[in-house]
Amino acid sequence: MKITLNEEWTDLLEQYKDDHQDPRNQFCHSVGIPMIAASLPLGVSIIGLPLAIPLFGVGWGLQFIGHFFEGKKPSFVDDKRQLLVGAAWWTQKIGLKFIQTAR
Repeated sequence: MKITLNEEWTDLLEQYKDDHQDPRNQFCHSVGIPMIAASLPLGVSIIGLPLAIPLFGVGWGLQFIGHFFEGKKPSFVDDKRQLLVGAAWWTQKIGLKFIQTAR
């Protein structure tokens, strides 16, 4: 499956990649982002909530540890859209293809 990004979202993804160069940060994000994403649907039920809370907390902890290694603040501090871009970055890492508009 391929997703086409317009120029604006291509720029956001490139900025995200620029902000995440340290391999330790990339590793933390590669583990933390799916933990956060998995916690969201789990958290909507009382049964899943006990699992969702630690997944969410540890996932975010890994994000901040990664940014400690990177020496930069998280990208979403300046632009909340970067929260979605982080998920796109992760899906690209695991093989989803993005067609990026030329800048």
